Amino acid sequence: MASTLQSDALVFFGATGDLAYKMVFPALQRLAKHGRLDMPVIGVAKAGWSLEQLVARARDSVQEHGGIDEAAFAELSSRLAYIDGDYADPDTFARLRKALGAASHPLHYLAIPPTLFPLVVKELDRSGCAKGSRVVVEKPFGHDRASARKLNETLLGVFPEKAVFRIDHFLGKEADQGILYFRFANSLLEPLWDHNRVASVRITMAESFGVKGRGPLYEQTGAIRDVVQNHLLQVVATLAMEPPAGHDVESLRDARSALLERIAPVRPEDVVRGQFVGYHEEPGVAPTSRVETFAALRLRIDTPRWKGVPFVIRAGKCLPVTCTEALVELKPPGSTPFTSDAEAGSLGNYARFRVDPTFQIALGVRTKVPGESMHGHHVEMLASEREAETMSPYERLLGDALAGDATLFAREDAVEAEWRVVDGIVGDVTPIHAYQPGTWGPRQADALYAHAGGWRPPVMT
Repeated sequence: MASTLQSDALVFFGATGDLAYKMVFPALQRLAKHGRLDMPVIGVAKAGWSLEQLVARARDSVQEHGGIDEAAFAELSSRLAYIDGDYADPDTFARLRKALGAASHPLHYLAIPPTLFPLVVKELDRSGCAKGSRVVVEKPFGHDRASARKLNETLLGVFPEKAVFRIDHFLGKEADQGILYFRFANSLLEPLWDHNRVASVRITMAESFGVKGRGPLYEQTGAIRDVVQNHLLQVVATLAMEPPAGHDVESLRDARSALLERIAPVRPEDVVRGQFVGYHEEPGVAPTSRVETFAALRLRIDTPRWKGVPFVIRAGKCLPVTCTEALVELKPPGSTPFTSDAEAGSLGNYARFRVDPTFQIALGVRTKVPGESMHGHHVEMLASEREAETMSPYERLLGDALAGDATLFAREDAVEAEWRVVDGIVGDVTPIHAYQPGTWGPRQADALYAHAGGWRPPVMT
């Protein structure tokens, strides 16, 4: 449930950067279109720009990412202000405090590299801009568990936990909310949703493209830091957590955190890292780089519900398709009169949850083939499908942060639990294996999938 205290100003640092261009300005235009941007919007950056240049940048941004709505953009631009200054210069924050005027509970959005978070947070505090405010920070939340803990200490030294909003845009996706609702609103799944009936859980995040010019940034992250530690562990939590104890925000976040705490740290023998052939030719990539563009992991969840159930994750770039989905395969019936059916074991019953590029929930079953013989075939029943989200993740998340609703944001304990899971395997601590673009990663990963029944590639239609 959202707080009754609505933010009365939005400040976003990194106003001239790539994230603002791709995500923030389009989200702000949509908020304006829906009447949810009734406050000053102040961009801060050091680029030597004028307000007119920032407005032009914003117009280019929304034209490229979704199209311009002239009325909504006029509303946004009328509220836009700009402060050009160095984050290390106290005068930048003195001018910000002046620009905030009577605003007493602004939202500060740090769309900047995490290395700058401590500096900006310190200056927000020193200048008085942090008083009564909230702060939004982007992933990655640290580089490992120790740095995540240090970052949290920095944030919580100035802001209370309830005022800190850590963005993981997967939590803002309609698909995540759809999976959560489908799990707990239907009695269909609950009797099947444990180690007695579930054979395996397989999660894929495949991208058919490379690093798209983000070589220098990707060199600092790699696949495990970029998408496994945050996005995909949150998908695991959504699929595997216990029902929340209550209907409030913190009960949901408690359930997520409790599940993440019960995932055992990944051992080196339970991960395979890969790098697509040609990665070294990407701009900004070191010729001897051992950063992974593919990772396959085997997880162990130490709860009574999931004891012994294999959870496997794979994520990578330059794979055959672009798709994110989870496949929960059920065990075969204990006894059936149709065991002579040669195809019966080829594909069991399952629940499939697709997150991207469309949102789908589907159930896989077997039905009889027409005719005299008792033979069957696989049929997939589509329970839900939507081509597009009614609200973009960033529009939803920024709107919720302005309203003080933390439901879709990561909490401190969840972030540190995620890092605990992968802390022993981040960096160059396991071998790196080459794979050809357009394949499903290095063949060495096949062994991780074997005990989960192999891997079924997503079927793209």
